[in-house]
Amino acid sequence: MPDSVSFRNKNPSPLLEFRNVTVVKGEKKVLDNISVTLCEGEYIAILGPNGAGKSSFIKAITREYYPVVQDDDVVFRIWGRDVWRVSDLRSLLGIVSNDLQYTFTREISGREMILSGFFSSIGLFRQEITGEMEKKTDRILEFLEISHLQQRPLTLMSSGEARRFLIGRALVHEPKALILDEPTNSLDLHALHTFRTIMRKIARSGTGIILVTHNLHDIIPEITRVILMKEGRFWKDGAKMEILTNDNIGELFEIPVQITKEGGYYYATGY
Repeated sequence: MPDSVSFRNKNPSPLLEFRNVTVVKGEKKVLDNISVTLCEGEYIAILGPNGAGKSSFIKAITREYYPVVQDDDVVFRIWGRDVWRVSDLRSLLGIVSNDLQYTFTREISGREMILSGFFSSIGLFRQEITGEMEKKTDRILEFLEISHLQQRPLTLMSSGEARRFLIGRALVHEPKALILDEPTNSLDLHALHTFRTIMRKIARSGTGIILVTHNLHDIIPEITRVILMKEGRFWKDGAKMEILTNDNIGELFEIPVQITKEGGYYYATGY
């Protein structure tokens, strides 16, 4: 990792350590000899085309996927530990994905969706909801600016509205990092603007961000490190301004592009 990458914490602890991690599904290597260290408090974007292995990388983090070989040359560690219960990981890493949002598209209110995060459930059943849970939910609703939508059923929300409630659910345990998998898919321009504003607010609050996307414009100004991914491998890794260049992005997506910067955001034009 280059010296130019900055952290909020000058001596960050490793949040995730992968070395020589290969994952095979069917006859395909979806992750091919991945090695990376992500530290607590980093703001990171993983950028790559569809099919690059980005979602597989997230599934390896959440222990849905495991390396094909476990030996002395393979490190598969989160927060210094090799073995985790998935339920324990949820309090360390908040996950926001399109698959999870689809799972929640049902007749429950936005408030119920956030409260369900305390129990890692899909909606509420017979769980005992404490006063502290209610208060924390109120704080999250206010922070995400969605208090006025809390009683609306998820089936009647726009994609952008539902995405903010999903973020709220991920924040209930105050995770070390928020992992966002293609977070702006299906969002219109207004919803994209709102989403990026909320992401910047979360970054300023101190929660680490691991943003996984194929959209250059998803990368908020607070992101300091960018990893380019293709064909199941991490191709380039470094400081944002060194990685987001015409040559790198053009080669990554196999098209000629012109990278411009405006208001702290990067955009690709000319294709």
